[in-house]
Amino acid sequence: MIRVRFAPSPTGHLHIGGARTALFNFLFARRNRGTFILRIEDTDEVRSTPESVGGILEGLRWLELDWDEGPEIEADGSGVKLTGRENGDFGPYFQMERQDLYRKIATQLLSEGKIYRCYCTAEDLESMRRHAQLSRIPFKYDGRCRELSEDAMRGKAASGEPHVLRFRMPQEGATQFKDLIHGDLSFENNLLDDFIIVKSSGIPTYNFACVVDDHFMKISHIIRGDDHLSNTPRQVRLFLSLGWEVPIFAHLSMILGPDGSRLSKRHGATSVEEYKSLGYLPEAMRNYLALLGWSTSDSQQIFAPGELAQKFDLEHCQKNPAAFDAQKLLWMNVTYIRGLADPELLERSLPWLEGAGFWNSKTAPPKERLRAIMRLEKEKYRLLSDIPKLLDFFFQEPKFDPQAVEKVLNAENASQVLTDMLAELGKLDPFTAKSIEENARRYAADKKIKNGAVFHPLRVAVSGRTQGPSLFEMIEMLGQTVVLGRIRSALQLPR
Repeated sequence: MIRVRFAPSPTGHLHIGGARTALFNFLFARRNRGTFILRIEDTDEVRSTPESVGGILEGLRWLELDWDEGPEIEADGSGVKLTGRENGDFGPYFQMERQDLYRKIATQLLSEGKIYRCYCTAEDLESMRRHAQLSRIPFKYDGRCRELSEDAMRGKAASGEPHVLRFRMPQEGATQFKDLIHGDLSFENNLLDDFIIVKSSGIPTYNFACVVDDHFMKISHIIRGDDHLSNTPRQVRLFLSLGWEVPIFAHLSMILGPDGSRLSKRHGATSVEEYKSLGYLPEAMRNYLALLGWSTSDSQQIFAPGELAQKFDLEHCQKNPAAFDAQKLLWMNVTYIRGLADPELLERSLPWLEGAGFWNSKTAPPKERLRAIMRLEKEKYRLLSDIPKLLDFFFQEPKFDPQAVEKVLNAENASQVLTDMLAELGKLDPFTAKSIEENARRYAADKKIKNGAVFHPLRVAVSGRTQGPSLFEMIEMLGQTVVLGRIRSALQLPR
């Protein structure tokens, strides 16, 4: 039975790298009819926060990466909230609620001599680091507490000296395992340190807690970023020392910025929350993340709903780092926006229209009118957040672009054109795009002027800008009363 997990540490936002890891686990589970588990690794007592938990859950929910086991949530207008309940038979799914289990396993390892108490102080460790630096060798705990005599151990225990628990790493041989992406890997044991499994506070470290949880949650495959590759031999040794079956590993390539360095804030937005707030579609983000380190044999770029889960496999994951390309993500978002049916696009856009003050559920314009307005500029939307900016003059008086006023409205004969068109449009019935265009062209022909000399002043007068939707459809959509009022206001602008 395939069982995979996404196990974030709630010390910040859901990073793009973490979201990609969650997605690959989700797709692998769905492709193989397995189980996708969410486990919160909250043993960092200093940096773990409830706010980060909420942000991670919200990010996963937005990406529609629904977990089969883990914390149960409920959603309202303000986001997601924990219900206090959990789905699944292998919980709790928060590590801080599993402390009794960790203590039990640590006691077992201590009684078997596979771990030992280490009483080294922070000053002792700093001295070891300085010695390593001076010797120009990698720092490694020197094992001075590994062979403390029984008398020394009893004396320290009796005096209540603080201590940690360290794993007794074999001094010879190698730790070997197969990685589904990197192949067969081997690490010399004498280069690995006696790592800490329980801190002096009694809280387990990452390497210990995740091994215990992966075993008792029956995790079959561990799919994670290759920044965890250095942890893997230590975890394998723990599995073996406990006589547990070692899961299958697959370490995903790193995600780098365009300059080849690790993706960070200097490259732009790095969290799922930021991309959501910018107006990206979750399906575009899922599609793009799937192609960071994975591809189909035919290099397919756009995937229909459900198609990623049908095609994803670990065999086509790449070893080399993936470069985050913001322009490609934006192109993909445009593609998905254009593929939305008008009613769906409207529903996705309502939070941005409401945020701009153009719509609310109590005093909302008819949705049929909103859809018609939005359709006029659909080919220009790159982000959902673009929509209010491109359409604001439909909902409020135009903000005149000074350059448009100077170049267009102050041009020779522009005032006369607007004065004449005010009269023409005022008596026009029906007030349709077709009749408006015929009237404007006829006027230009009668006055022996170019069409642009009529069209451009009209556009600026009713919208405040030189660019926008199809002129005559825009004028029809604004309506005769609004258009006439705006032309009058434009004529009153200081020249």
